[in-house]
Amino acid sequence: MPLRLALAQINTTVGDFAGNRDKIVGRIDEARSLGADIVVFPELAVTGYPPEDLLLKPDFAEAAVRTLSEIVPASRGLTVVLGCVYADTDLYNAAAVLHNGMLAGVYRKQFLPNYGVFDENRYFQAGDQRLVFSRGEVLFGVSVCEDIWYPEGPPQAQAFQAGAGLLINVSSSPYHMGKGLYRERMLATRAADNLATVAYCNLVGGQDELVFDGHSVVFGPEGDLLARAAQFEEELLVVDVDMRQVFRSRLYNPRRRQGRGIGADGFQRVELPVGCVQQAPAQVQARVAPLLEPVEEVYRALVLGTRDYVLKNGFHHVVIGLSGGVDSSLTAAIAADALGPENVTGVAMPTRYSSAHSLEDAEQLARRFGIGFMTIPIDGTFQAFLDMLAEPFAGKPPDVTEENLQPRIRGTLLMALSNKLGWLVLTTGNKSEVGVGYSTLYGDTAGGFAVLKDVPKTLVYDLARYRNRVAGRDVIPQRVLDKPPSAELRPNQKDVDSLPPYEVLDPILQAYVEESCGVAEIVRRGFDEATVRRVIRMVDRNEYKRRQSPPGIKITPRAFGKDWRLPITSRFVES
Repeated sequence: MPLRLALAQINTTVGDFAGNRDKIVGRIDEARSLGADIVVFPELAVTGYPPEDLLLKPDFAEAAVRTLSEIVPASRGLTVVLGCVYADTDLYNAAAVLHNGMLAGVYRKQFLPNYGVFDENRYFQAGDQRLVFSRGEVLFGVSVCEDIWYPEGPPQAQAFQAGAGLLINVSSSPYHMGKGLYRERMLATRAADNLATVAYCNLVGGQDELVFDGHSVVFGPEGDLLARAAQFEEELLVVDVDMRQVFRSRLYNPRRRQGRGIGADGFQRVELPVGCVQQAPAQVQARVAPLLEPVEEVYRALVLGTRDYVLKNGFHHVVIGLSGGVDSSLTAAIAADALGPENVTGVAMPTRYSSAHSLEDAEQLARRFGIGFMTIPIDGTFQAFLDMLAEPFAGKPPDVTEENLQPRIRGTLLMALSNKLGWLVLTTGNKSEVGVGYSTLYGDTAGGFAVLKDVPKTLVYDLARYRNRVAGRDVIPQRVLDKPPSAELRPNQKDVDSLPPYEVLDPILQAYVEESCGVAEIVRRGFDEATVRRVIRMVDRNEYKRRQSPPGIKITPRAFGKDWRLPITSRFVES
């Protein structure tokens, strides 16, 4: 009889112990009703991920342990593998194995990531125990996220030394472009190398700047894909696993015999009696969800990240400054898809430099998406500022100072609407602008969440075209996509007056920011040296702006957030 696995790909909230508990128990009950033998949850499902410095609060750790004890009785009739915080003499990132209403054992994560967005050495002690679980004829090992990324990590020892045929990994692996396919290749390799079935359960949902894509999978011992959950959606993925396939693969492949028995005595083997476990009903058809296309994947990540940030923080309505440009148009589209158009308001705030077509484009976009729309002209306010500053500015020619007054007035109005009406302000700057500081501090950077903060300008256009393609019509007006980008803060202004073309700027930024390339290496890729040096200097000089900008969704391997930690005060210059 096959083993029935259920992977509970759930969306948790950090610190919502009651809500997370109820969701976990609900999925356990659902898995039981479907005849599952083992149900698996993501890493730190009890606390939500990542808890960050909440882990340094004793009350938080105590609540985590208490909530785990409240979940244990729900495991009657099946086995549960649950990501949690575990405390004895220290604090551990762990996977608890619950069986028939009892806590049967706890695996402690051994490889603690401390790079990029991860700081686990700050909070956790690494585990070192060697542990496998025996459930009837099935011997399985458990690991946590990073443990399986290493070829010679704990899963290899569990398979080759202890003989485990099923390797379960509980994970909270954040999304970025391209990571899903890379992760699948890694997991297929682990399954084939260890001649074992690999069941990988990942978190889904948004948490501050991170988005988790779900994409839970099961691979057979030949590296064959048995099941795949949807990306960016909650799902209970149920799959029947024929453990005889593992036995057959190992009979025909002598590699694992070389390691079998080496150090096996060092493993603790926990027996899980199965007499009380219900027999599974008729075999289920395993679901293999199709993978999303790259642009759709990014769009779905932005929608999920926006929805969860807004709703998990207690907001229900957002407001966006609509300029008639592509950035604010895409931000409005994402917000409408995330929250419903009735929960989005766009505000046009024209001045003497705003073109008539930009105001028309903003109105058309609002109408096509069905979002709220209002126009608040600010030219009178702008002139009042110019009049107030006329005396101290006497004798000095107009420059960027006067230009920046306009976005600062707009930011003040949007924040006033936020204060009075309880709306969250979404800023509209993209990664290209954030990278080189092409923004106004306390102006267009003023807000609560930056949807496009990690989206390069060239990708902004791709996403806008994708949204029109999905709609089957130009919900984002075609003129928005065709006209040259402009901040419209002075007559006939264009972005290329201040920046290299985005087709040049974006690959330079990718090389410098995401790949840590220096000047010489970027120039070897075919870029003008003076342009490269100029862009790098702009990036380095504008760290102070990035530190004061709102959080935004990470969708690239290296975003301007936790994985970008540069000093503001620095005299280092790229040679």
